[in-house]
Amino acid sequence: MSTTPTDPPPQSGGYGRPGGPNVNLNLGAIMPTPGNAELVVYVLATVLVAIIALAADQVDSGAFVTAFTALTFAYLISRGIAKASRVLEQ
Repeated sequence: MSTTPTDPPPQSGGYGRPGGPNVNLNLGAIMPTPGNAELVVYVLATVLVAIIALAADQVDSGAFVTAFTALTFAYLISRGIAKASRVLEQ
C-alpha cells in the first residue's frame, strides 16, 4: 500500500511568517569601524602644529595654514596609496 506524500510546510520568511522577506545576516561582512592609523597621525600632527603656532612667536597664522595644507595633502596622498594597493586584492 502506498501513501501519498503530504505537502511540505510553507517556508518561513525572515520574520517568521510565510512569504516574508528572507533576511540573511552575513556577520562576516560587517564594515570596519571608521578611522585608521593615518587619520590618528594626521589629527595629532595638526594639533601639534596648532599648539606650536599658539606658543611660538615665529609661527604665525600663515605658517599654520601652510603646515595644515601640507599635512592635509600628505594625508590624502597616503589614503590614495593605501586604497590603490587594495585594488588588485579583489
